[in-house]
Amino acid sequence: MTETVFADDAAIAKAVELLNQGRLVAFPTETVYGLGADAGSAEAVTGIFKAKGRPVDHPLIVHIASPAQLSDWASTVPETAQRLAKRFWPGPLTLILKKRPEVPNEVTGGQDTIGLRIPDSPVALHLLRAFGGGIAAPSANRFKRVSPTQASHVAEELEGLVDLILDGGPCRVGVESTIIDLSGASPLLLRPGSITKAEIEQVLQCELTEISTTNNDTPRAPGQMAVHYAPTTPTRLCPSEQLNETIRQLSEQGNKIGLLAFRFEPNLSMTIIQLPETAEAYAQGLYAALRELDRQKLDIILVEQPPESNEWHAINDRLKKAATAF
Repeated sequence: MTETVFADDAAIAKAVELLNQGRLVAFPTETVYGLGADAGSAEAVTGIFKAKGRPVDHPLIVHIASPAQLSDWASTVPETAQRLAKRFWPGPLTLILKKRPEVPNEVTGGQDTIGLRIPDSPVALHLLRAFGGGIAAPSANRFKRVSPTQASHVAEELEGLVDLILDGGPCRVGVESTIIDLSGASPLLLRPGSITKAEIEQVLQCELTEISTTNNDTPRAPGQMAVHYAPTTPTRLCPSEQLNETIRQLSEQGNKIGLLAFRFEPNLSMTIIQLPETAEAYAQGLYAALRELDRQKLDIILVEQPPESNEWHAINDRLKKAATAF
């Protein structure tokens, strides 16, 4: 049975005890809730894959408490990594570096690189400092499904599969971290996030190549599958100017529709969730809104297409991958 507890000192101590036993603990970060295990234990990390139903060749992100721990996991820490860590950590940025030989292959999906970050969350940092080592923690949900931004979301999907959920309230950012690969000749953007491509380029003083979707079944980093972050209900992106006509057509076909929109006249025959028009506030509420619509037993979820500007890039990345299943 899974226990959910408020993340106070006693709960953190219990979480550390469970992690040391090789058990699974879900905890909040500023991005989404993570499903954590001792990153130094191959057996413990294997439990993450079993709970999520995640392929074992998909790499995980290891969360650490201090930049001084980078060398515990990475064989080399390039100057570019030091600059990005100084500028953005703690924060929603993951760095891909060459791994040390002793790092369990289970953590890296058998690859020679490892993803590392310091989360900007009081609960996560308290847990990491108390634990002392690295915690491997992908999002605390079933594989390819909508990420959890509240403790209740974790319980909905992983009841009985995780030993403890630390409840730290809603996540502040709401979408997963930006991932930068620094293991090769030039930096690559593998997943957009709230830290933008332009911000990274300003620190590195070079242009980034973006590879946010993989064409094979073995991604270099989390979140690169063509279908990801997806509700179980078929989901479709729709431009604002086409919403009325699309709703009319789908309604005539007998579909029960849910709508995620910026502004829309109330319609008693539809479930409508309105999200803010700023990217930061929209991101905070996005996954909770998708989960709420997914619970309504709808035939289709329509999402009003957000702007295509830089500040909306991470949100559009998540929505396009969620809607690919339609």
